[in-house]
Amino acid sequence: MASIIGVASSPFPTQTSHLLPSRSNSISSLIQLKRYSVRRLLLLRVNCSSRQVGDAETESESKVVLPDTPADTGISAYNWCAALGGIGFLETSYLTFLKFTNSEAFCPVGDGASCGNILNSSYSAVFGVPLPLIGMVAYGVVAILGIQLGQKNRPLGIGEANGRLVLLGTTTSMAAASAYFLYILSTKFTGEFCPYCLASVLLSFSLFVCSIKGLGFQEVQKDVGIQFLIVLLVVSTLNNSYSDSQPTNTGSAMAEMEYFTTEITSESTPFAISLAKHLHSIGAKMYGAFWCSHCQEQKQMFGREAAKLLDYVECFPYGLKKGTSMINACQEEKLEGFPTWVINGEVLSGEKKLSELAALSGFNMKEELTEAK
Repeated sequence: MASIIGVASSPFPTQTSHLLPSRSNSISSLIQLKRYSVRRLLLLRVNCSSRQVGDAETESESKVVLPDTPADTGISAYNWCAALGGIGFLETSYLTFLKFTNSEAFCPVGDGASCGNILNSSYSAVFGVPLPLIGMVAYGVVAILGIQLGQKNRPLGIGEANGRLVLLGTTTSMAAASAYFLYILSTKFTGEFCPYCLASVLLSFSLFVCSIKGLGFQEVQKDVGIQFLIVLLVVSTLNNSYSDSQPTNTGSAMAEMEYFTTEITSESTPFAISLAKHLHSIGAKMYGAFWCSHCQEQKQMFGREAAKLLDYVECFPYGLKKGTSMINACQEEKLEGFPTWVINGEVLSGEKKLSELAALSGFNMKEELTEAK
């Protein structure tokens, strides 16, 4: 650079011998400077282009969303929860309606005896609350949470994270209860088949799997302790409920008994036939059990022909087994023993003589005997 400055400051050199070397040095310096500048420019261009490529790759990576992200699987899983919860809500609503109207369930498989035997057993209620009603509430909550979480809304006014935990806790309790009832079905109702019960078990386990998939396995592992406590609470509650509802004085011989009929061998008198017709006309009913000896003696008093005219209600038409309770019609009357008569709204327990039944029902023996003649 000093030689270039020297040349520029001396426009009128006096000695040629000194000027020529100075010019050659200046030219070589300029060539080196030009080469250095070209190299720097190339390096700058390469660095700039590499930075742009790196920024573009970073930006593209930030924009790419993997197809198996928790958000995508969560939406799909919660939609499944909403659909399965809706199906379960419809099923339990139907069973709840039958429970409160004392109606018998339609059993699409078999003769219907298994459905009625299980659905009317003492295991169909928890501390007096009908089990279908509890299931209807649980399925309804799951369906609402599934819809809200699937739409990314605040479920039931709470945050999304809390909503997922509530859904997991609800489905965990449902799965635990279903496992408990599946054990009851296999041990207490051997040979029985209840499609409603099995459908509810399948729905509960499916909802539990969907809730785990929606929340993610890593998040579920953090709440394993809470889930374990929920399972213990459900099982202990059911055990306490059914231990209190089961009779303690039932003999082992009465634990298992198939339904059977007893033939009435006595002949009916005209008085007995007239009394049976009168009791039928006023809507009087006799409630009994196939294994009750006093019920059979009561029928023998009427005789074979008259007994067929009575409005007799069998409280155990499907047999007597562990966990089996009376049909709804008998439970509604709150019977204390067999036989039980309901005459003009009055509940009368125990075996009655024909003369007593005539007096209690307002039967006029003279008029009826005269008409019979």
